[in-house]
Amino acid sequence: MGSGAIRRRLALGLAMLTTSGLLAVAAPEDAHAATYCAGRKVRTLPFSTGSVVVYKRGGYVCAVTLAKKPGTRRKMSVSVRARGGRPVVDEGTYKHHAGPVTVHAGRRCVWVKGRTGSGSVSSGWILC
Repeated sequence: MGSGAIRRRLALGLAMLTTSGLLAVAAPEDAHAATYCAGRKVRTLPFSTGSVVVYKRGGYVCAVTLAKKPGTRRKMSVSVRARGGRPVVDEGTYKHHAGPVTVHAGRRCVWVKGRTGSGSVSSGWILC
């Protein structure tokens, strides 16, 4: 292999590392949520002390509440309810996130709620 080919491969490898590093810095919240839920991100519900990230895969909806400032233990919760069903809830005292919780929604609407400390969000019926 010639020196030109080696330089091209090194440049490509460096470009890939730089891009992945920038993505990790630019979207750390989404990167963390993606490790908890399978599927594609369909909604982010921000609120004063955190956000709820909602994912969908097949007929399943998954949600996780992420703290805006992780590290301090505080009361957190997340819930997902498919229309006509009961909510699936995770609540407790956490440092970083509550959940994930997953519900089979099929083609039904879902209602997502999240809370971190004093801040909260409630989506209303979404993904109909």
